[in-house]
Amino acid sequence: MAKVGIVMGSDSDMPVMKKAADMLEKFGIEYEMKIISAHREPDVFFEYAKTAEEKDFKVIIAGAGMAAHLPGMCAAIFPMPVIGIPMHTTSLGGRDSLYSIVQMPSGIPVATVAINGGANAGILAAKILATSDPELLQKLKDYKEELKDQVVAKDARLQEVGYKEY
Repeated sequence: MAKVGIVMGSDSDMPVMKKAADMLEKFGIEYEMKIISAHREPDVFFEYAKTAEEKDFKVIIAGAGMAAHLPGMCAAIFPMPVIGIPMHTTSLGGRDSLYSIVQMPSGIPVATVAINGGANAGILAAKILATSDPELLQKLKDYKEELKDQVVAKDARLQEVGYKEY
């Protein structure tokens, strides 16, 4: 099966990036996770991005905060989809990261999820891979049913106990 690369600039991003990995595991998708700083170790970063296709990566999920160059630089080098996860920051609440990732120049797109949107990044990667994998597509359909069932169960509890007890 195709692999997904998960890359982040700092271990402080791990709680968010772990959510992407958890979703990939849920769907049975193989991945490789790395911590690479595009600014502090550019040679290592360039080697990662240049060899990602050789490693059979079909999608890269890249998380970054502040200047958030990692997703855009991955997209500049890696020829297949890149999903950027803007990280929440203390100075600007993640808006700096969001703007840095989403405002890519023409020709270098990065699919961007919400600030700290690790789970959605994993799901989006799965959806991209499912375009050519019927078994994975079925897993995604089953997951949507799980989500629906969760809402139905929550409403049933609300109807049973009322909002004051909920």
